Amino acid sequence: MASEKPTRRTRPADRKAQLVEHAAALFADRGYTQVSLADIARAAGVTAPSVYRHFDDKRSLLAAAVLAGVDDLEACTDRALRDDGPPTADLISTVCALGVRRPQSTSLWRWASQHLTDEQNREVVLRTRGILHRWAGALAEGTDLSEREAVTLAWAVLSVAGSLSVHNTRIPTTRALGEIDTLVRRVIALRPASAPPLPTMPPAGVGEPTRRDEILDAAAELFADRGYADVGVDDIGAAVGITGPSVYKHFSSKLAILAGIGHRSAARLEAGVMAAYTSTADPAKLLALLVDSYVNVITSTQDLSASFNNSHALAGQPTASDLVDIQRRYVARWMDLLMQADPGISRERAAVTVHAALSIVNDAIRMRRGVHRPEFGAQMAYLMKGVLAV
Repeated sequence: MASEKPTRRTRPADRKAQLVEHAAALFADRGYTQVSLADIARAAGVTAPSVYRHFDDKRSLLAAAVLAGVDDLEACTDRALRDDGPPTADLISTVCALGVRRPQSTSLWRWASQHLTDEQNREVVLRTRGILHRWAGALAEGTDLSEREAVTLAWAVLSVAGSLSVHNTRIPTTRALGEIDTLVRRVIALRPASAPPLPTMPPAGVGEPTRRDEILDAAAELFADRGYADVGVDDIGAAVGITGPSVYKHFSSKLAILAGIGHRSAARLEAGVMAAYTSTADPAKLLALLVDSYVNVITSTQDLSASFNNSHALAGQPTASDLVDIQRRYVARWMDLLMQADPGISRERAAVTVHAALSIVNDAIRMRRGVHRPEFGAQMAYLMKGVLAV
């Protein structure tokens, strides 16, 4: 009897797509710097060398993952804007479904730019901008929306649809779809041009800035621009006009600098909380004041943006646990106020709503989209309050 030939394992034809899928999920869950090629290979059930058959390095994998998300957005837009249905209704349902079922497609674009090349970023930006302008056209159809307003709403819709990926609240898919659908509909009912002026806050800090403040300012700018991982202590020192070792006279490590930025932004937010509570006891009005405070802080300094966008570096660090607790308590305060203003809302729904509202301004700041326009802060606060229904 002839011996049987051993079965030969064949490599799936879609192995490259599988690697992209696993990479996208890991990047969305942990952040780019916290994921290695070995992690991606392990998740895909292959060896690390086999990854290099398809990709030169981790950055090329990230670029492929981001562009796969753009492909998803384009496909969902094509489906939604067919001629055989109401464009806005179809757009809402398909975008919400994508945000809930494939969150990486609506979230990787948020922070990937600092890790991609200029050429890769140009492709992502041009294609995404084209998609959002198609959304804007659908949203404006049959309404009094100006083109600029419609584009602003389209970006806000994308932020809300992808907001489930920025927090750990877990709810069943069907309920998640319903919640995101409700919030997106709140967004498209708004008219950004009618946003009232944003109340100004007194400037943060008093007296002459110290060397420590100068280091925090420089680091915040660098972290916001290049990302925490790509900035060294020498870079921070050079931006201040001192040597890298001199920075250590004020901070024990780069991580301590990031934590210092986080504590400083938390103090500014807390000052806004204290001011709000001295002016009213009404939960809805208090929440609206906290929105104004948050927008003022995030638009006036790089601290909050740098701290938020690089929070993954603080994850699991014992020295940063108090800062993480402060940040969680701040968001929890928003949720508590929302539940007091609307006693019928559950804590899960409050969490989804609050994070959706915060995502609108956080994403706009991260992408530097319209941040220099004089009406930017007012429109961000208006959109956030619209989502929160306060």
